[in-house]
Amino acid sequence: MTLLVHTYVRGRSGKDHFLDDPEHGLTLAGFESSRTKLGGSLPVRDLGARFLPQLAVGNLCVDPEDVLALLSECALLREHIAELAAHSGYADDYVAERLANITAAAVRAQDVAGGVIVWWNGAGRGRRRTRQLVRLG
Repeated sequence: MTLLVHTYVRGRSGKDHFLDDPEHGLTLAGFESSRTKLGGSLPVRDLGARFLPQLAVGNLCVDPEDVLALLSECALLREHIAELAAHSGYADDYVAERLANITAAAVRAQDVAGGVIVWWNGAGRGRRRTRQLVRLG
């Protein structure tokens, strides 16, 4: 199973609407095992990460007002790619690409005052999406 990263905007009714994101490869946020081996790992938590550790317990929804903080967190983690890769057992480029995809989604979200979701979408693209979100704050 694969974790995906997407951007969304909140409509006036309060309902979230997904934006058109880039092709599938650029929405990959990691294997399902990345939830604990990478995002929720001790090295990520020890660096003070606030968002990605939430993946260890569920899907992650970053509200629009927190997107800048997510970008900062990704920048911090990029400075430690080798350490994170060594701990997780993933290759450096795998970790770098996952962080790049999450960062790119956050930049897209920031451009439209939207948010970011990192999740496992069992329904597949184009089908009805269901989600259980972990919201911070």
